[in-house]
Amino acid sequence: MKIKHSILMVLYVLLISCSNTLSTVRREYKIKNTSQLKSDWIIHSKEWYLENNTLVGTGNTMHWGVIESKKELPINYEITLKANMTKESLFEIMLNSYQEQYIRTYLYEIDQNIVIGRGKYKKGSDEYDLRGGPSLFTKPMQLENNKWYTIKIKVLNNQLYFSVDNETKLECSLEKNNLNQKGKLGFITNGEVKITDLTIKSI
Repeated sequence: MKIKHSILMVLYVLLISCSNTLSTVRREYKIKNTSQLKSDWIIHSKEWYLENNTLVGTGNTMHWGVIESKKELPINYEITLKANMTKESLFEIMLNSYQEQYIRTYLYEIDQNIVIGRGKYKKGSDEYDLRGGPSLFTKPMQLENNKWYTIKIKVLNNQLYFSVDNETKLECSLEKNNLNQKGKLGFITNGEVKITDLTIKSI
């Protein structure tokens, strides 16, 4: 019986490791160590690194710091995290990144809004027209540097829900707004951002 249980556990681990999605139905995904960060994400070590269980990203107005997962998000998923914009004004969560197009879900301190938009990102290019994109939905929210915000994103049946501190909320249909329905996860900053308690799970 113990041998059978051990074999099943090994097969389960192999299936998870070979999966092409960042999360599976049976588990939540969390970044636990530096080696996992390197194996699961495409990173530039001078832009993104793990320090004391905190993911830290740095960039500037001319060169945005970007990190992108190697595996795709599930079709239906929930992402929760805490974020602190310690410098500058933009923290962006790239959703369903695919063929240089993605869904922009972000906090914008200058305009004092949370935003859902249509984005594009060409790797290796800092050209202004090849990053970011138009806003589709905005909601006013008082945003400050050096303050922690709790962010929750859910995609279920092609409907996107985006909330900050469980108070300010936006939602939209991916299909009706011609937004990517599959792809990878990424983060963008034009200054410095700290991320903790990142959890990604299938729903």
